[in-house]
Amino acid sequence: MSRAEQWRLRLYVAGQTPRSLLAFANLRRICEEHLAGRYQIEIIDLQAQPELAREEQILAIPTLERALPEPVRRIIGDLSHTERVLVGLDLVART
Repeated sequence: MSRAEQWRLRLYVAGQTPRSLLAFANLRRICEEHLAGRYQIEIIDLQAQPELAREEQILAIPTLERALPEPVRRIIGDLSHTERVLVGLDLVART
């Protein structure tokens, strides 16, 4: 994987709940530590756009989707388990 590779991440939430805000804060921290300057986060509020839940097959929230680099990967939850998030995003190898 190229060090200059750009990452596009989508965080699906339902409003500004404590769990959604925690997921965003955790995601931003992880990105700054591991992808500084190489990431874009898009927050998608399914309360404002409920049709996207069906279109994107989002079954639980918050859900993080790594859109780029491919392949697409998804992680469900508030992203508080940093090691699990890093493995899920394929930033570190599984141990």
